[in-house]
Amino acid sequence: MFLEDDEGGRINEERTREALETKADTIASACPFCMTMMTDGVKHFEKTDEVAVKDIAEIILENIK
Repeated sequence: MFLEDDEGGRINEERTREALETKADTIASACPFCMTMMTDGVKHFEKTDEVAVKDIAEIILENIK
C-alpha cells in the first residue's frame, strides 16, 4: 500500500482521473485500499465538493427502503 511508483504517474491519480472522466458524482469501491487511493485522488484533483467516494455497502444502506 505504501510502495511508491517507479515509472509513470501515481496510480491513484491515474485511476481517479479515469473515474472523473465519466462525470459520475459518486465513485464506488468494495476495497479499503482502493477507497483510500480514490479518496486521495479526489483530494488531489480538488473535487471533494463534486464527487463522493463511497463503499458499496454505504450505497446499499442509503438505498434500502
